[in-house]
Amino acid sequence: MSGESIALIMGGLLILGLFMGHPLAFVLGGTAVLGALIAGKPMVLGIVINRIFGDVLDNYVLIAIPLFVLMARFLSDSGVTDRMFETLRLLLARVSGGLGLAVVFISILLAATTGIIGASITVMGVMALKPMLNYGYSKRFTTGVIASSGCLGILIPPSIMLILMSSNSDLSVGELFAGALVPGTLLGLMYAAYVAILAFFRPDIAPAVKTEERVERATLVRMLLVEALPPLVLILGILGSMLAGIATATEASAIGAALALGIVVMRGRFQRDTFIGALRETGRTSAMILFIVVGASAFTGVFNITGGLRATQELIRALEMEPWMLITMMMMIVFVLGMFLDWTGIVLLSFPIFLPIVSEMGVGLLWFVVLMAVVLQTSFLSPPFGYALFYMRALAPPEVRIGDIIIGVLPFIGLIIVMALAISFFPGLATWLPEALYQ
Repeated sequence: MSGESIALIMGGLLILGLFMGHPLAFVLGGTAVLGALIAGKPMVLGIVINRIFGDVLDNYVLIAIPLFVLMARFLSDSGVTDRMFETLRLLLARVSGGLGLAVVFISILLAATTGIIGASITVMGVMALKPMLNYGYSKRFTTGVIASSGCLGILIPPSIMLILMSSNSDLSVGELFAGALVPGTLLGLMYAAYVAILAFFRPDIAPAVKTEERVERATLVRMLLVEALPPLVLILGILGSMLAGIATATEASAIGAALALGIVVMRGRFQRDTFIGALRETGRTSAMILFIVVGASAFTGVFNITGGLRATQELIRALEMEPWMLITMMMMIVFVLGMFLDWTGIVLLSFPIFLPIVSEMGVGLLWFVVLMAVVLQTSFLSPPFGYALFYMRALAPPEVRIGDIIIGVLPFIGLIIVMALAISFFPGLATWLPEALYQ
């Protein structure tokens, strides 16, 4: 059977399985088995199994994933985020849109200390959703800013997505962390600027806090310094040790988990039940991610050996586009896939196809991967299957409709596209820091 036929059959089976509602990991693994049988090459499954054990399960970089998940849970149990949000809420009380700005700034901090999207959105939704609605904030604006800001953890280091990208490319985790740090921070600041501008021109959408709830600014500044110290130490311990070359990603994740546990203990929040619950949640989340990794490795292995990968790459090369047109097409494919798949499946399915072609064109691999990481922000926000939309729907009261949430995130999807264009026209946004640190 030709490679073109295999590509069509396996692609069709993948789409069919997804639209039937089956879990992505089992769709990928099942498609790999059916693809090998249909191609008449069941023996390739043995090769794929050896590849999974050799290239995936022996990849020590992936150990960082459960450790960062554990760190995120410890930080959530410490209560640091709750106190910081309350302090920022009062500190920005005199500002229209102050609650929205507090959500963005706390989400940036969460992104730099956890990198778990579901945790960030859930924490911010529980803390900020009802207060913002009670103070007269627009339903669309409220849900949009919480959902979009909570997704920054996929881009701002330490990010599980960047770790997985590193394990499937020739780039180190440190390079990717450094490359994504500036774009991720700038994107968060763009969100804050949008909130401030909208609140200035439309104070009815994002009003200020009532006068009677305001507290002396000097007291709030002292509170902020006290509450900001633990997460700043955590960020310095993780990113500082990595960017300074003291620790690898795996070692930095262990440092982060230990520091987060120390914060829980120092704040008197350590309990046996919550500790065991953190371990169980870490196990479930890590197992989900690694199941998808194994399934995707099986899919790409069969796809490659049976000729589907080669046929797909030859089809792209036959288009004979200019590099910028080809990269634009790739980003559009990533954007569309984000409407139906999560970032894990998109990375694991697209990297084997895209990266060799990008290298052949002479395009910087680091720049391309960071650009793709920015575009993948939309995979959590784009309807119909954006995970952030469903997180918000689960947290929101009945009067907030799914349509309100979708309309609320659209301006932020536009800002993500603007950030991607900025990286395209100014590549130094993604490459300057890694070059300064590692070359």
